[in-house]
Amino acid sequence: MAESVGKREPERCDCRIQFTPGESDIEIKLASKVAALYGRKIEAQVRDNLKTMGVSRGVLTIDDAGALPYVISARLETAVLRSGIRITAPVVPPGTEKSGSSPRNRLRRTRLYVPGNQPRLHVNAGLHHPDGIILDLEDSVAPAEKDAARILVRNALRSIDFMGAERMVRINQLPMGLEDLEWIIPYGVQMILIPKCELAEQIREVEAKIQNLNPGHTIWLMPVIESALGCFHALEIALASDQVAALTIGLEDYTADLGVQCTAKGEESLWARNVIVNAARAARLQPIDSVYSDVADTDGLIQSAKRARALGFEGKGCIHPSQIQAIHYVFAPSEAEIKKACEIILAYENAKSEGLGVTALGSKMIDAPVVKRARTLVQRARTLGVISGRWRAQFKNR
Repeated sequence: MAESVGKREPERCDCRIQFTPGESDIEIKLASKVAALYGRKIEAQVRDNLKTMGVSRGVLTIDDAGALPYVISARLETAVLRSGIRITAPVVPPGTEKSGSSPRNRLRRTRLYVPGNQPRLHVNAGLHHPDGIILDLEDSVAPAEKDAARILVRNALRSIDFMGAERMVRINQLPMGLEDLEWIIPYGVQMILIPKCELAEQIREVEAKIQNLNPGHTIWLMPVIESALGCFHALEIALASDQVAALTIGLEDYTADLGVQCTAKGEESLWARNVIVNAARAARLQPIDSVYSDVADTDGLIQSAKRARALGFEGKGCIHPSQIQAIHYVFAPSEAEIKKACEIILAYENAKSEGLGVTALGSKMIDAPVVKRARTLVQRARTLGVISGRWRAQFKNR
């Protein structure tokens, strides 16, 4: 039976492939916008891919709009699998992205959601310099395209240079998400987002599945709390595994669960967001805020990010690259904040050297909790490169 994959009119960087099993040797019918330059290479690639999969007979029709090799391989593999043929081996591209774990507490101010089944959005995602890129298998992918998205995401993890962004994948809601893991581990993913998480047992299921698939490096987990039940179990979820590195909330689903509207000010979700921050801090995790859904409202985004930072969140999700710069700006310490934090630390260290437990800076009393906040802010400024490791000498001279 003939089976196809890809849009009827393929978008830029994508292709449509139809495969029909047959009794004759492979016949390739190629129509490509880049045929003059790459036609022979495309045909050679698909023949090599078919050989890897153990497929030697059938008719292959390709309508190409400039797809990269990893996309062609993914679409071809999906078409063959949809035709009912059992392949001998998947067509996994050679790895070009650095493998290995990301630091547990790395910057996660922004994470950019990219639909897993839209390769035109994969290729340049790193150019926008988000802290993380989420190749999404859940809400942005139609049910009929889940199989195609899994293979595309696997190949993208192997092929795309994300320019230092953390490589994240949002799997589907369990139990489907456990099957997603089979396609993306161990192909370079560094963090898994677990949507609609409500119970600690779901974290342990994901952790066990990852261990069975033997990724070769630690893969961090970010549960997404999206219901009232999830909020009441947030601390248990946060403590369910040493691989949980961050905790976040999905406000659209959460407010839908409550039966209320999700507003820009977020008063209806204030309790839930405080729960996430407190559960994350109690478990020594990073609390990460939800996305701001109005892409055109930059002022609203900035205000939302400021409220998130004031609550204790360390970042927000992004649904469009245009949101990244504004969020980075809000979550970066200001010059005045850095100066004050450095002065607090220096004053406290000076008092401690004189045998004092507390001191004052101006009219403000300085004790251990105040210093802890100051050190956290200075460390963030150092991580961002705003100040150097020699900041003490710099501020002592002022």
